Amino acid sequence: MQNEPQPSAQPSLVGEEYEVEVGPVAHGGHCIARTDGGRVLFVRHALPGEKIVARVTDGDEGSRYLRADAVTVLEASKERVEAPCPYAGPGMCGGCDWQHAKPGAQRRLKGDVITEQLQRLAGLTPEEAGWDGTVMPAPGDKLPAGEVPKWRTRVQYAVDADGRAGLRKHRSHDVQPIDHCMIASEGVSELGVEKREWPQMASVEAIAASGSGDRQVILAPLKGGRLPLVELDKPVSVLRIEEHDGGVHRVHGRAFVRERADDRTWRIGMGGFWQVHPKAPEVLVEAVMQGLMPRKGETALDLYCGVGLFAGAIAQRVGETGAVLGIESGRRAAEDAQYNLQDLPRVRIEHGKVDTVLPRTQITETDLIVLDPPRAGAGKQVVNHLASLGARRIAYVACDPAALARDLAYFRESGYKPRTLRAFDLFPMTHHVECVAILEPVKKDD
Repeated sequence: MQNEPQPSAQPSLVGEEYEVEVGPVAHGGHCIARTDGGRVLFVRHALPGEKIVARVTDGDEGSRYLRADAVTVLEASKERVEAPCPYAGPGMCGGCDWQHAKPGAQRRLKGDVITEQLQRLAGLTPEEAGWDGTVMPAPGDKLPAGEVPKWRTRVQYAVDADGRAGLRKHRSHDVQPIDHCMIASEGVSELGVEKREWPQMASVEAIAASGSGDRQVILAPLKGGRLPLVELDKPVSVLRIEEHDGGVHRVHGRAFVRERADDRTWRIGMGGFWQVHPKAPEVLVEAVMQGLMPRKGETALDLYCGVGLFAGAIAQRVGETGAVLGIESGRRAAEDAQYNLQDLPRVRIEHGKVDTVLPRTQITETDLIVLDPPRAGAGKQVVNHLASLGARRIAYVACDPAALARDLAYFRESGYKPRTLRAFDLFPMTHHVECVAILEPVKKDD
């Protein structure tokens, strides 16, 4: 949940309108524009090259920049389409950023953001990063303009004061009630969360496993709120987020869902992390394995390993003479990883933070490393430690191009450079993009 704007002593400019020409895309789902006076605007619902009227949504006279919405399009880009979703647009749902752009244009915008972040934060051109500049759609997602892939296998609905389910407005706690989310998977939509009321609830998360028929809702009650009797359109397990510790507890049904990837079944318990796009696990495993090319008998680290997806994939490829160590900070996810990989004795899973557990293992060398850190990235301390282990290849899976670029700069300082970089549009209609960078040691003649 994003922070509310902080109050300021300067006169507010919210509601002011400026006629501007839209400049390049920026990281975060908006484009950059400047007023006649040179003031910078971060504008949503615009596209590069357009002439628009922008209405300020956040900022004052003392702000370094203002946030704004494109409320009138005076000269439209050829890449613009009418947003398929009735809740996409200024002042409405904040879940999607690019409903107003053709699918191919969305991928090009994401590519421009990756290029800019690599250059600004890592000092790398696409060529130096081993990237051809393209953002690839997931299999089955290449649809005509006006059609929306139904990819979100989990949706967290906020609940308004009247008990109606909806989605948060951009940078706001306000709820936009909806009767259907167009990017929700069919499994989520068939539950019918939006059709009923949720009194005394703060949020309702719906999960629909794509690898099984498992369905789950996770309820977060308001303070003192009582759980409703959950009667949805399909059989569903119910979990509850506890007020006092934020823990997730089973109310009835299974405490986990089952997914399929890399010819294995995976248990994900208590709303734990799993890629939201149904094709993402296979796409990412393939990219990581093609980049690492594991060999029989090799050793490997899987850091921020979740329920063990990459650890399992590597373990099956290094064979019985190889060894894989996975490290995961979430206790339930670590337990799930141990359960999921119990048939592979060459895999060991450790619970704890990477920056504390890895030094404790006293591992001084390894052949391969895969890391899939949270959105903030791995950071300099972890990167320096990883570089000291002498891996022949490192696979870095990143959901944020800025964090990836920062960490690539740290890796370069520590003697590693990108061999290849691939980008995948695993979050269509949003500004998010997934990247897989394969790193290798810098040779003395490089």
